[in-house]
Order: sequence, then C-alpha cells, then structure tokens
Amino acid sequence: MNQAKERFHGKTAIITGAGSGIGKAAALKLAAEGANVALFDLLDDRTNETEAKINAIRNGAARAFDVDTSDPARVEKAVLETVQIFGGVDIVFANAGINGVLAPIEEMELKDWEKTLQVNLNGTFLTVKYCIPHLKQRGAGSIIVTSSVNGTRTFSGFGMGAYSTTKAGQVAFAKMAALELARYKIRVNVICPGAISTNIDQSTKKSEELEEIVIPVEYPEGSQPLKNGPGKPEEVADLVAFLASEESRHITGAQIFIDGAESLL
Repeated sequence: MNQAKERFHGKTAIITGAGSGIGKAAALKLAAEGANVALFDLLDDRTNETEAKINAIRNGAARAFDVDTSDPARVEKAVLETVQIFGGVDIVFANAGINGVLAPIEEMELKDWEKTLQVNLNGTFLTVKYCIPHLKQRGAGSIIVTSSVNGTRTFSGFGMGAYSTTKAGQVAFAKMAALELARYKIRVNVICPGAISTNIDQSTKKSEELEEIVIPVEYPEGSQPLKNGPGKPEEVADLVAFLASEESRHITGAQIFIDGAESLL
C-alpha cells in the first residue's frame, strides 16, 4: 500500500451524519486511507450498511453509534465510547445537519426554528466541545465543519431562514474555535458545499405559504458553471481528507467553498 493510502494510519476520526451522503463518503475515504472511523448517526439501515461496508474492507475499522447530535448526553457518551474502543480522537468531522422546515419567517413555528438550530448549530457545538479534551491529549488534531453556501455566500434559498442562520453561525463558531485551539495545534476549518447529490431533502418540509415569497431565478444554461449537475459526495470527501491530513497542516480558520462556482452566479 503506497504512502498516500496510509495518510491516516493509526488515526481515529469521528464523523457525524455518517450514515449517508457526505458523511458516508468521508467515512469511506478516511477508512480506505487507514483511519478508524466512529460513525455518529441515528442507527438505521443506512448507518449499519456504512459500518458493514467499511468493516468488510478493514475489519474492526468502523463502529456505528446511535447519536442525535442535538442531545448532549448521547454525544458525550459516544465520544467516550469511541476513545475507549479506538484509544483516542484525531479527526472530527462535524457534518450532521438538516434542512428542517422551509417557510416564510412570519409563518415559521418557533419549534421548527429551534429544531433546525438544535441539530445544525447546537450539534456542531456539542460535537466539538466533547471532542476537544481528547484532541488535546493527542497534542494535535483537525476539526472540519460542514456549513453551506446558503447563509454564507448565497441567500436565495427562500424559506431557509433557520437553515441559513445555522450555516452562518457555524462559520463564526469555527473561526472562533480556530483561534482558541491554535495553541494546542488543533486546526478548525469549514467547508461550504453547494448542491451535492445527497438525501438531505428527504427530511425537508415545505410550508404551503412558501410559494408566496419565492423570487424566481432561472439560468438558461443551468446553475452549475463548472459542470452540468450537482457535485458528488465523494468530491467533498476528498476535500475533507485533505483538511484532515498533514498536507493542510498550516491551514486553520479557513472557509472553503466547494460548489462548482454555483454561488458566484
């Protein structure tokens, strides 16, 4: 096995939202290059399949944990169990998130607003919070947070007031963390994907009033300048692997857009 395939030999990665989409692709990528991976997600067929797929290639390299990232007790318990099983934590990919309910601000229910903030923003905070002591014990580490082009560079996701707010908040949080943790050689970076082929839309609910606030924008040649269609989770996973590796050892507090120039339109 060549050196490139062993970038993460002896390393342990915690990945939230690991059962599907970008999280799954990142788990497969890091495991293929030598990492042990802790899969934090709600346990279902997708998460179990991801665990089995990795262990079929490298037996014992993956362990799935039943985690709701908005629940501090479940996050802390899973982090402690990860350390017990794999011996520590080196890489944290705070990726779990939901679109939540899409609605005009005046029609948005407080409970729906709070649910999106709890999963996306609180979940990122809790994941990072409970991993920091273990990263410090390693003497270094890499934290990667999945934000979005929404709320950071584009604001045309009508009805996504709660979602976009969480995505902007994640960027501010990550940059604050990058400065706070730099003395411990722990790097913190943010990725901002555009349209990626995942199943996040399965949990999205749209209110009946949404059509009333939409301002139609149509690009005759499509909204993906770099290629005709959304990106792939595997393309995002390549970026995650770079930020998790020593190749990015002098990069922290960065906000990297991976959207095929979509957000520049």
